[in-house]
Formats: sequence, C-alpha cells, structure tokens
Amino acid sequence: MTEAVFEPTGTEGVVSDFSRDKQVFGMPWGKAMMWIFLLSDTFIFSCFLVSYMTVRIGTTDPWPNPSEVFGLTVFGQSVPLLLIAIMTFVLITSSGTMALAVNMGYRKSKNATFWLMVATALLGATFVGMQAFEWTKLIMEGVRPWANPFGAAQFGSSFFMITGFHGMHVTAGVIYLLWVAIRVKTGVYERRGNNYEIVEIAGLYWHFVDLVWVFIFAFFYLW
Repeated sequence: MTEAVFEPTGTEGVVSDFSRDKQVFGMPWGKAMMWIFLLSDTFIFSCFLVSYMTVRIGTTDPWPNPSEVFGLTVFGQSVPLLLIAIMTFVLITSSGTMALAVNMGYRKSKNATFWLMVATALLGATFVGMQAFEWTKLIMEGVRPWANPFGAAQFGSSFFMITGFHGMHVTAGVIYLLWVAIRVKTGVYERRGNNYEIVEIAGLYWHFVDLVWVFIFAFFYLW
C-alpha cells in the first residue's frame, strides 16, 4: 500500500514551494534576471520622459524648435533632423542584425552568430559616435545643462540627461555584445553543450535599448 504524500497548504505551502529546488516556469535564470533588470530600467526611462514632458509643458519660456536645433547644413541647405534620422536608421538596422544573430545562435551556427553580433556592435558604436558629434555641435553652439541660446534653459539639462543616459546604455551594450561575440567565436558555448541562450539574453537588452530610442525620438525630436 502506497503512503499518501502530505502537501502543506496555506503559508506553509508557499514556503515549501519556494524552498524546493525547482524551475517553475521553464525560464533560465539569466533570462529572468535580464527581464527584471529591463523592467527596472523601464521605470527609470519612464520617469525621465515624464519629467521632461512636465518641464516642457510647465515652462514659460519658448521651447526650441527641434527642426532648427538638430538640423544639419548640407550643400548650403539646412536639412532638419538629418543626423537624427540617420542615427535612428542605424539603431533600427542593428536591431535587425541582432535578431538574425539570435536566430543563427539557435541554429548553432557559430561563425554567422559571431559576425552578426560584431555587425550589431559596430552599428551601435556608429550610433554612439554620431551622438558624440551631435553633443559636440550643440555644445559649440552654446547649449549647456544650465543654459540654452535657443530658448528655455531646461532644454539643455533635459537633452543631456536623457540622451546621455541612453548613450551610456548603448555603449555598455556594445561592450557586452563584443564580449559575448568573442566567447561565441572561441567556442565557450560549444563546450557548454551548444547552449547559445546568452545570445538571446544579449538580444533582449539590445532590443530594449532600441525601443527606448524610439520613444526618445518621438518625444524629444518630433514633439
């Protein structure tokens, strides 16, 4: 006769469930931790963007026209938001190469995964380089976190805080992608049973960075 197994209920049942060494939802810990990190980062960027909108709506000084502030002169003609459009295209393209890298990782294609991740990192570095050029241009024109010759002084502090924080994320992402790519190339994940889950985890971070830029582009450059 088989003995009945007693399963605790209530508070004791909750404690018992959490103390068991089991994986409940079938998700690797690395992916779960990345989702938690991205959720916390979402709150931070949301606070920044909401604060920016509050400042912009509440200021009594005229807000600078983004088409004029972020325009570039090409062949003697001022082209509004040209640099920003190129930056956006580069970052969205990098999201595509990252998706392909994840796909190649699932197919256990080491070389394709490596080169696609390197391409993604290079596109990210290109974005950061263009952002540095944008910052340099605005600083030379007199824009500071505490002052702005184009209008409301809050423009400078909002711009440098939001784009700078996002740029730090992109820079960290480029370093992270290159680190994972090198480990893919050297066969680290092959020796772990061809487990390329880390590529997908890196992809989650990179797609998040791209998505945040879409919101910054919409609220800061188009509004």
